[in-house]
Amino acid sequence: MDSADFVIVGGGIAGLSLAAQLGGTGRTVVLEGEQALGYHSSGRSVTFSHYGIGNATVRALTRWSRGFFLAPPDGFAPLCHRMPALFVATAEMLDTLAALEATTRGLSPGVESLDAGGMRALCPVLRLGDDAIVAGFADHDGLKLDADALLQGYARAVRAGGGRVETDAAIAAIAHDGSAWVVTARDGRRWTAPVLVNAAGAWADAVAALAGVAPLGVTPLRRTIIVVDAPDGADTRGWPFVKSAVDDFYLMPESGRLLVSPVDETPSAPCDAQPEEYDIAVAADRLTHFTTIVPRRIGHSWAGLRSFARDRVPAAGFAPDAPGFFWLAGQGGYGLQTAPAMAAIAAALITGAPAPDMAGVTPAAVTVDRLYG
Repeated sequence: MDSADFVIVGGGIAGLSLAAQLGGTGRTVVLEGEQALGYHSSGRSVTFSHYGIGNATVRALTRWSRGFFLAPPDGFAPLCHRMPALFVATAEMLDTLAALEATTRGLSPGVESLDAGGMRALCPVLRLGDDAIVAGFADHDGLKLDADALLQGYARAVRAGGGRVETDAAIAAIAHDGSAWVVTARDGRRWTAPVLVNAAGAWADAVAALAGVAPLGVTPLRRTIIVVDAPDGADTRGWPFVKSAVDDFYLMPESGRLLVSPVDETPSAPCDAQPEEYDIAVAADRLTHFTTIVPRRIGHSWAGLRSFARDRVPAAGFAPDAPGFFWLAGQGGYGLQTAPAMAAIAAALITGAPAPDMAGVTPAAVTVDRLYG
């Protein structure tokens, strides 16, 4: 039996960032069921930080987290580089685009309204015209994040703080012995701590069930990505992240190729998500609708699970029906871009320390109390 102050179930971005934040307050053990960290969600994200998703709370968490990415602590490799975000609209999307631009202007100094020439200068393959894209704006302060550098940096920070990161540690049982939580892996290894953090992503409600804790109502949704070649001779190094105003298409250049998604949200059981042929076809169709690219082949495709609470706001806090059982779940498609902020809030809730000032976001905005009752 390995004793700790905090046992965290889940070795994705939520669990690792919190473990690193808790490093100075006690001994932490992170348990990841797979052989690699961030296997199911964190490692399958396009990892772009922008203000085009989430509500006001999510956007404030995103804004606060930028400082961490731009100037990471010692022990982290460079975590990001600037990449413009280009938000586009067809005629039917104009009202949504206008609202998004107004919101983004209040958060970023890099917003620029664009005419057809300006959009084409940023992304020459956009399909423009009355039956296609008619308006857009850019946020030149978007950040392309390095998910692996972020995950590995947090893991190093955990170890440097005296904690442990255990992989291949799928959980078989969780029980409370009256003073602490006891977690048993399928291979028989056991860990105990007075505080058990459920950062299991798509498996969050399943972990709660093992512990005899009421579910929070975390729903996993499948998201599909395809990879296609850029047009012959195209230099994509300066291209932006492109996203439709109504969130039904995005495109991002990466290593000379293009990542494309139909922004699908298909409910799924917790699993090793795989892309469906229909969603792959929809992604290719949206690419031809929003751009002049007709993909000759799809070089690669994958799917990941994005898990949300019912109000689509991340959730953190102690369960009211189980002493020492702490939720850190529902971070959905913004887990990476809000991880520093959520880790700081969660650590404050666990230890009772003051939370940092996040310009309008208080711990109450993300606590689990809103989801019970």
